[in-house]
Amino acid sequence: MAIRTWAWVVFLLLALLSSSSSCRAAEAPSPQVSADADLAAIDDAHRTGYHFQPPKNWINDPNGVMYYKGVYHLFYQYNPKGAVWGNIVWAHAVSTDLVDWVMLPPAIYPTAPFDVNGCWSGSATVLPDGTPVIMYTGIDGENRQVQNVAYPKDLSDPYLREWVKPDYNPVIAPAPGMNATAFRDPTTAWQGPDGLWRLVIGTKDNHRGLAMLYRSRDFKRWAPARRALRSGDTGMWECPDFYPVNSPGIGGGGGTKHVFKVSLDLTRFEYYTFGEYDNATDTYVPDAALADGNDGLRYDYGNFYASKTFLDTAKQRRILWGWANESDSTADYVRKGWAGVQAVPRKVWLAPDGKQLVQWPVAEIESLRGNHVNVTDTLLKAGQHFEVSGLGSPAQADVEASFQVMDLDKAEPFDPAWRASDAQTVCAARGAEAKGGVGPFGVVFKGGGDGGKHVVLMCNDPSMSSHADNLYKPTFAGFVDVDVAQIGGKIPLRTLIDHSVVESFGAHGKTCILSRVYPTKAIGDKARLYVFNNGESDVKVTHLNAYEMRSAKITADVKQNT
Repeated sequence: MAIRTWAWVVFLLLALLSSSSSCRAAEAPSPQVSADADLAAIDDAHRTGYHFQPPKNWINDPNGVMYYKGVYHLFYQYNPKGAVWGNIVWAHAVSTDLVDWVMLPPAIYPTAPFDVNGCWSGSATVLPDGTPVIMYTGIDGENRQVQNVAYPKDLSDPYLREWVKPDYNPVIAPAPGMNATAFRDPTTAWQGPDGLWRLVIGTKDNHRGLAMLYRSRDFKRWAPARRALRSGDTGMWECPDFYPVNSPGIGGGGGTKHVFKVSLDLTRFEYYTFGEYDNATDTYVPDAALADGNDGLRYDYGNFYASKTFLDTAKQRRILWGWANESDSTADYVRKGWAGVQAVPRKVWLAPDGKQLVQWPVAEIESLRGNHVNVTDTLLKAGQHFEVSGLGSPAQADVEASFQVMDLDKAEPFDPAWRASDAQTVCAARGAEAKGGVGPFGVVFKGGGDGGKHVVLMCNDPSMSSHADNLYKPTFAGFVDVDVAQIGGKIPLRTLIDHSVVESFGAHGKTCILSRVYPTKAIGDKARLYVFNNGESDVKVTHLNAYEMRSAKITADVKQNT
């Protein structure tokens, strides 16, 4: 039996901290804040500048995202009456560039027996004649979850301000014996060669999650398939998504793969596979190397849930939206008057090696870049750190960097007890302040049965930036499929910082982590951006470009107000 060598290497962390001289303990626990004005200032400082969020109240799942007549549409779950979940309607915003948004009145809200208790998540489909149709989950008078359709009232209005719900709703109801309180979130529909439309609805049978397939010729009468498209022993499957992506193939000969994603209600994480879909038999078979559920691939290894993709026909790209919940308490939601943000929209595609999806912020957000700071070829010795200065306020920034580990031989041994652990467990056991072979940010496994390839473990520990009370502060982590030895020890990282949201993209988008942070002192012009190395090996910052980001414009619909 071959002996496998396990080792870990930890590299640099970009830290958003206060102006203290020590970057490892820069945000000290905050004193008791008694003045309402102080709390209001802190709450206001936590609102995002370029992530989408309405002026007030609760939001969750992105819904019905689509592109129509030159306009991007974002619908989302919204409580018009407060900052906690409840009274759910479909709020609506539109944009021509995915950056600046116009807020419209709610598009779908309870008006009929089939949705009297709420209008929950769903999707949009653009029919061959160009007509958009929304399929959404309504909560009826018996608290059953049923599926309804809605159509634009005026197709000449590119903003699609008003929607009509036909009287023949619901078009899909739970069959006898199904769990009528767990039957929701229809996907975007697709049309097969036989002319039939198909969509998937999430449900469960006891602990078994199910993606139920339905077919229709007219979007009015739907019939269930004899078997589910996919199932797994992981609890309720929410917000399923099913869509094609181009496959690079071997030698450049590509094809099409299909991605299947579910949001797991039990863990509040999302997992995806991709593989072969047979239109004739309506069967989906993931690639053999991919696992379902808790052991599978994830879009994001942080606070990212209920995601939805759409095909941007203007630029022939698939765009992913996801929701980030708050990590403070319900009482904080009420005091702030708002809760929830949408992640920055991300372009998503299949990696060239065909092993995973890759994500990257849409290029349009770079239009918000302002003041720029550049650092090149800067050596960071063991235990050193430096401040990235000159940004104005790094609390709203976009930072792209590449780090080069100078000596991989200084990797420390990997604890055998962690072999069966997931990435988050390993990172949580260490923490960002731990001394390592090469700093406190990522882990590299050497060996692992694949010829000694290094596999990076990317960690995000928000504990140094969040010392307010009643916070949920998990250490998020995910493996990064990159061989650092083969590419000279270089590890690229991009981080979007937006007050209470930090989105990190490792290895050009192979691993993504979104975290919520709630600094009480490192806010506004008191925030500082540091790079530090807590390891024993020297690390070189080969390049770092940091941009101060302007705020996006979110305005009211002028036509609606006249």
